[in-house]
Amino acid sequence: MNGIVTAVSKSPVHSFRKPNQESIKLIAGLGVDGDAHIGEKVQHRSRMAKDPNQPNLRQVHLIHAELHDELRESGFDVSAGQMGENITTRGIDLLGLPTGARLHIGATAVVEVTGLRNPCYQLDDFQKGLMKAVLDKDEQGNLIRKAGVMGIVWNSGDVYVNDVIRVELPPKSHEPLKPV
Repeated sequence: MNGIVTAVSKSPVHSFRKPNQESIKLIAGLGVDGDAHIGEKVQHRSRMAKDPNQPNLRQVHLIHAELHDELRESGFDVSAGQMGENITTRGIDLLGLPTGARLHIGATAVVEVTGLRNPCYQLDDFQKGLMKAVLDKDEQGNLIRKAGVMGIVWNSGDVYVNDVIRVELPPKSHEPLKPV
């Protein structure tokens, strides 16, 4: 399973949207260089308030461009970086990946998927109804979170638009993604 990077984004401040960049630098064990969420320990403000010493499993946020397409078809005006993601992808079923899948991006960068992004109220502050649009239910009534995945940087490297992404599945049994 291969895909491509369609956009890269970062913000040095805690803001909902992240401006698009020509490239971003991923730093192993920390996250996106110059992004507010970089660090070994959790950097998301709500999670820091609960326990600032927990590991940062949300160093990199990835969203599939197909979600942007779906949202635009539903009347939302959404593009890369506007939902807070660092890397926008195309061609990979991010939500279908198991925990521990590794995304080899470009020449050297590797991101290990840790879980699902749990959408928050800020989506509705951005555009009314957006939070509901990124949530769904399966046939059994289980909640489906569509707002992308989170990961940690396993190997450093620069990431550019149009970089190829190669998926490496974990060798053990595959655990479905849960919110992190």
